[in-house]
Order: sequence, then C-alpha cells, then structure tokens
Amino acid sequence: MKITLIQVGKTIQPYLQEGINEYANRLKHYCSYEMITLSPAKSQSSTTVVEQVKKNDSQLILSKIKPTDFVILLDESGTQYNSISLAEYINQHQLKSTKNIVFVIGGAFGFSQELYQRSNHKISLSKLTFSHQMVRLFFVEQLYRAFTIIKGESYHHQ
Repeated sequence: MKITLIQVGKTIQPYLQEGINEYANRLKHYCSYEMITLSPAKSQSSTTVVEQVKKNDSQLILSKIKPTDFVILLDESGTQYNSISLAEYINQHQLKSTKNIVFVIGGAFGFSQELYQRSNHKISLSKLTFSHQMVRLFFVEQLYRAFTIIKGESYHHQ
C-alpha cells in the first residue's frame, strides 16, 4: 500500500519539521510513504477571494490525485478515531488491497466543494483547533502508531 500526504504550505518551524521527518522515516518500514507540499494560493480577506483561494488550492491538490486513489481529507467535520480504531481502519484498507491512499491537509481556508465531492472519506484528528504545521506532525505520528498497532509492536501502550 502506498500512502501519500498532500499538504498545502510549508512547515516553517524546524522542531516540527524534525518530528515530521522522524516519523516519515519510521513509516518506511511499513508502507511506501510520500509527502507532497504545494504552495498555497495567495489570500486576502474578502469572501469572494477566500472562495477563490479555496478553489485554487483544491485545483492544485486535485492535479496530484489519480482517479484510482482513495482520498481522505483531514477535516474538522470528519470522523474521529482513537489510535486503535484508526489502525483498524487502515488495516481494513490493506485487507481490501487498496493500492493508494491519499490524505490531504488543505490550506488556511479549507477545501472547495469540488474536493469534498472527490474525497472518499473525512477524518478529524481532534475537536481542538491546531495549526496546519502541527497537524502534519500529529498525523504522521498517528499513522506510524497505527502501523505499529497493526503489527502488534510495543510503541502503543494500552
């Protein structure tokens, strides 16, 4: 199984990038993992411009998604999982032989309707609000944790 994370915007904080790199390297033992970072569309404050930014960001994201990809948006309105249930969800996709799962972290204004329509599922990491940079670290750590749970390794304690 190949897992891709598409993210809009760079991770600027070195300590967050260091953590992201650590878990991304650990993931290589369990799956093919790739991060794609896209430059965000320029933003302003008017509603019309916000909608245009969402549309532009979503178009960039859609250009990286293949028709056969299983697309999961990281979205505040998505399904919340605990670590074990996320591991079970990913394992179900392994058992179904899902070839490519693409997780997406959008830009500052979220996703366009077109991207919501293209997605197969939405996941929320928390009811709390985090910066997009922090979400990247939390996501890749939870993905690593999920694979260690699937393999029965001792990283996750319960």
